[in-house]
Amino acid sequence: MALKSAGVRIGGMRRGGRDSSGLSAADLRALRALKTPARIQKFVDALEYQYADTAWSPARVLRERKGHCLEGALVAAAALRVNGHPPLLMDLEAVRDDDHVVALYRDRGLWGGIAKSNFAGLRFRAPIYRTLRELAMSYFEHYYNLRGERTLRAYSMPVNLARLDSQHWMTDEDDVWSVPELLIAARHYALFPDKVARGLPRLDRRSFEAGMHGRVKH
Repeated sequence: MALKSAGVRIGGMRRGGRDSSGLSAADLRALRALKTPARIQKFVDALEYQYADTAWSPARVLRERKGHCLEGALVAAAALRVNGHPPLLMDLEAVRDDDHVVALYRDRGLWGGIAKSNFAGLRFRAPIYRTLRELAMSYFEHYYNLRGERTLRAYSMPVNLARLDSQHWMTDEDDVWSVPELLIAARHYALFPDKVARGLPRLDRRSFEAGMHGRVKH
């Protein structure tokens, strides 16, 4: 499925092999080669998973070839952008667990997602979801902690990273903490009432083990 233009344009090449995004010619070629969401997901999956308190830019992730959830989503958003989509992220908010970040894309008016995760079920979503709530709910059964608790509680409105272009989120050599700050500040919507959450059963052993397939241990 080819990506369709959404009116986002990265400017022409400048001297030194860089365009108006600041990405090098080599990085642009690498990202433009990822012409479909499935190709982007495959690239993100191939990144070495790292446990680190970092927020690397896409340029640094491309150089190091490793990253975690946030950094995988940033690379995916950059790849979507250079292929014609806006760089949108959604934050999935959890309790007694880490949040998860998904790069968003649309095809024929339907939402899909690309994500880096240590859990098998928290990665790619085909564009079949009419709303972001539907997309977020598709992660619920796969979102659990090591105690088997279902931990997903809320999702954010789409965050357009173009708002951070002046802070060079695509290329900065320092950690781009402005991205998680923007995600945390975004409006979030609860998936269900608190009284429902209090009665949720723990995940069964078979489902737990299935979701851990391919997990990289700390």
